[in-house]
Amino acid sequence: MSVTHSKSALAKIGNAQIYYEIAGQGQPLVMIHAGVADSRQWNNEFAWFTQHYRVLRYDLRGYGRSGLVEGEFRHIDDLTGLLDHLGLEGPLVLMGCSMGGGLAMDFTLAHPSRVKALIMAGSGPSGLKLDVPAPPNYAEAEKAYEARDWDLLCELETRIWFDGAGRAPDQVNPAMRRLAYEMNRIALSNEEKGLGKRLPDAASPAANRLGELDLPVLIIVGVHDTPFILAAADYMQQKIRSARKVVIQDAAHLANMDQPEEFREAVEAFLRGGK
Repeated sequence: MSVTHSKSALAKIGNAQIYYEIAGQGQPLVMIHAGVADSRQWNNEFAWFTQHYRVLRYDLRGYGRSGLVEGEFRHIDDLTGLLDHLGLEGPLVLMGCSMGGGLAMDFTLAHPSRVKALIMAGSGPSGLKLDVPAPPNYAEAEKAYEARDWDLLCELETRIWFDGAGRAPDQVNPAMRRLAYEMNRIALSNEEKGLGKRLPDAASPAANRLGELDLPVLIIVGVHDTPFILAAADYMQQKIRSARKVVIQDAAHLANMDQPEEFREAVEAFLRGGK
């Protein structure tokens, strides 16, 4: 599937160079990737939704082709700066996965007039604390991180976030798994450099402000995701008046890469119905 009217470039946002790609016409739709990925997470969705929307995807600072630099930063400032740079005033549809979903929600609370709808995929609100068990391989991944064994850490994190609970590596799409590993390995290489200091995106965590969300919210979660993400999805569904939840079978944390057609259908139905 071809992408029409596509432009990719580096934008000078603050003291960093942020890579982005924008294509299509119509309602602005912004895709924000997970903390174990980069903008390529949205390859399937970008190609599809540019047929009917003006779609922006970008690499957060420290991911993909957006490098880290010295100094303090907030992802929300980079997002705001990029939207302003591109003249995307809104109303926007924000779709974020994992950390990207938390960022999308923080932006929505900070700029409610700029957001029309919010899609939270494998995600939760910033500041949420839940008493749930850690996923398998988590303790081993922590040891790999302490030892700075980045290759082992990346493989363990791929098992946690891409394979998910109850699935083995040979039970998932091998091409998508390789891409997931590659994206996370780049992020870990950037982290290894020790440049920059990320600050919280919001002074008040979104977990304490869910009642303020007055717009359509879609929660998407894969059945093989971590206990925390599954519990966070339930929590948001309970606390956000306008929220609806879709559970995708045979999918883990990066559900759109596991089951692109089912993910797309859920998003399309939500956008058509506005709720």
